[in-house]
Amino acid sequence: MTAANEQRTPTRVRLGVAVIAAALAATALYGLMRVGQKLLFDEPDPATVIWSEHAGYFWRALTAGYVGVMVGVAAWVMAARDAGPTVRVLERVLPFVVGVIVAQGLLVP
Repeated sequence: MTAANEQRTPTRVRLGVAVIAAALAATALYGLMRVGQKLLFDEPDPATVIWSEHAGYFWRALTAGYVGVMVGVAAWVMAARDAGPTVRVLERVLPFVVGVIVAQGLLVP
């Protein structure tokens, strides 16, 4: 099989897979960090803090977004030839992410 005969995943599909992977990773990481920090450290409630140099919410959101973008780039690369396996992994990860963010919202608002 030569490079000219290879079937590549369309760019729109790769972009969609990358965005979904980034969103799932960022959401899961934010929920895990929020629960972990609440259990390990005592900090003010983010809903009552208007602005602080070291407000935990901003650092968690920035960190989760940064990691999400890295996961999105990895998904973009993984979906280059065939997006199917990457999409199947995302399908398996989705219930975990939903569980993490629901648990975070209910247990550590």
